[in-house]
Amino acid sequence: MHEVIISEKPKSAEKIAKALSSKAQKKKYGRKVSYWEFEENGKRTTVLSAVGHLYSLTSATSRDRLGFDLKWVPAYEVEKNSGYVRDYVYAIKKLSKDADKFVHACDYDVEGTLIGYNALKYACGNNAEAKASRMKFSTLTKKDIVDAYDHMIDIDLHQVDSGIARHMLDYYFGMNISSALMKAVRSSSSRRISLSAGRVQTPTLSILVDREKEIQSFIPQPYWQIKAKSDFDIIANHVEDKIFDEERAKRIFDECQGADATVTNVNVKETIRKPPIPFNLGGLQSEAHTVFGFSPKRTQVAAQNLYVGGYTSYPRTSSQKLPESLGFKEIFAGLLKDEEFRKHIADLPAKLKPNEGKKEDAAHPAIHPTGVLPSNLSPDEEKIYRLIVYRFISVFSEDSKLETMKVDLNVNNEEFVFSRKRVSHEGWLKHYPFKKQEADEFPPLKKGDFLKIHEIISEEKETKPPARYNEASLIKELEKRELGTKATRADIIAKLYDRKYIDGKKIEVKPLGVHIIDTLKQYCKNLTSEELTREFERELDCLSADKITKEEILANGEKEVRSILKDINNNQKEIGSKLYESYQESNVVGECSCGGKLLKKYSRRNKQTFIGCSNFPQCRNTYSLPKGANILKSTCPTCGLPMISIKRKGQKGREHVCLDPNCGKEVSKRRAPEVVGKCPECGRDLLKRSGRFGEFVGCSGFPQCRFSCQLKDLDKILQEKSEELSK
Repeated sequence: MHEVIISEKPKSAEKIAKALSSKAQKKKYGRKVSYWEFEENGKRTTVLSAVGHLYSLTSATSRDRLGFDLKWVPAYEVEKNSGYVRDYVYAIKKLSKDADKFVHACDYDVEGTLIGYNALKYACGNNAEAKASRMKFSTLTKKDIVDAYDHMIDIDLHQVDSGIARHMLDYYFGMNISSALMKAVRSSSSRRISLSAGRVQTPTLSILVDREKEIQSFIPQPYWQIKAKSDFDIIANHVEDKIFDEERAKRIFDECQGADATVTNVNVKETIRKPPIPFNLGGLQSEAHTVFGFSPKRTQVAAQNLYVGGYTSYPRTSSQKLPESLGFKEIFAGLLKDEEFRKHIADLPAKLKPNEGKKEDAAHPAIHPTGVLPSNLSPDEEKIYRLIVYRFISVFSEDSKLETMKVDLNVNNEEFVFSRKRVSHEGWLKHYPFKKQEADEFPPLKKGDFLKIHEIISEEKETKPPARYNEASLIKELEKRELGTKATRADIIAKLYDRKYIDGKKIEVKPLGVHIIDTLKQYCKNLTSEELTREFERELDCLSADKITKEEILANGEKEVRSILKDINNNQKEIGSKLYESYQESNVVGECSCGGKLLKKYSRRNKQTFIGCSNFPQCRNTYSLPKGANILKSTCPTCGLPMISIKRKGQKGREHVCLDPNCGKEVSKRRAPEVVGKCPECGRDLLKRSGRFGEFVGCSGFPQCRFSCQLKDLDKILQEKSEELSK
């Protein structure tokens, strides 16, 4: 008997094989693909792996890959940089040919289920997906793997349908609409530019554009804050805090000069701080950004590596709950082997009861350590691992207590107030080193005491615009608005950066991103609609609960996309010209000496980025852009061109230089082409040039006018044209 187990990644295959048998041996298919094999009790088991999605969608009927009739094909046939997938597809086909039994052992979520299902259906063939059993685990520890193997379940076909529907919807919206937008640009400008739109991507960009416009249109208002400095390093604020009336602020400031304060009230209260709740993926990403400054994608990669290593549980979960079945005592027994963790675990109460959040996930519990201590972690993985472990310890800890002191003061009948905070009982804070503890000194004050005021301060400030999103706060916003999934939100944001729609850690929308949303809102509003995207997410959730069919969801999706495509086609010229105009604006890097704009361009022939003038072909100024160069906002003091940042080989750090490598050097001027007459087609100058076949003349209006001829034939052609005109 031959059993084939399909896992999601090569490292997972190794973990599964070693957990199921001590006899598992690593083998090679070709030079690149590793797999594992062992034989026990007359049964041969082969553990194979995918490398994420082995199969992608493409059009079943159209050569240009557009449409709604889709099929699954190997990813290497339709995606760039996926040639390595070919080896894994061939390996699964070859090594599963004689199998009698199939096991689906990919990650237990919608994406993992679809990855394994497609590998079984298209690579293994012979109806393998119908014969296969399913392993369900949340950690890659030996205990969980063996338990999942001993208690296998059927493949959840609702999960499969949900995965298929999500991918097809994303294709409907992403591929079809992106292509329609690029076609609109070509029809209006004869230029090819790369644009992308998406079911979740476009509403996400719309959220950022709305915030950008709020910031740009914000008009700051001046206000004043009056403060009183006293003993014990007290700085008390006037009770109104922000005073928008300048005359009133001046009157309060003047009347408080030279006056002392009377303590009118002292209120000290103690509040309970419950332990934090366990991490789900969004919570982990947010905390890692706050503590380490990690982007959500960076956190997700590190957490996935820890899971594959068997050190933490499956990260792509929305759960904030830790069921007792995880075996808390066993996990802590493993962590006790680390001296640093042991000090914290020793203080935990005897009864282990976690403080949990409200969110649940049917597939996986909250993120937690497995108790297996790691080795050879990268710096990122080490930081995320410690964050997960300390959060796990702290959720079982005692409440923390915070003491707050609030003191009211009277200064010449004007009310002032100040407050102090200190932790009176550490509780869980003792076990969570990433949270700063308040430790203010409480001054010995009581009602009726007098305080000497040393200085009255008046500070003029301005109201600030809404804060820009960062990646972590944007993920929280998407989660709040029910856009995207826990697994896709970080990738959506990364795509917006890749497309140059947004920039910066504090996210700023570039002109191209703003104009795309403005144009789409004007001509095809549904594409930017959050409600439409949210409704599809709800339908996909209902599909998993068997309340709607895949076919119904796809029919709704096709109807919406066809409506959007109709809007784009009806306004093709207007949409194309506006998008191309905004694309050019987003690529402006400076001013050309001729008065035109210097644009960042890409040469398909040389496959290089360069800087050229918007007045081409009349102005042929071009500047090469060294590989890895960054264009700076500063300009060269000598010639006024943009400065660039480059890294020279063998040098530490980056060097700032002028875009023109000849700036400041003596450069021989190129002789201007000789004018030999007027173009008989358009009346512009005819220029004498040299080519492979000798001297020729061409119109200076190229490429709008394409008249050219050999120099020796010029007189004859001009004579013929003259005779035609005289007739």
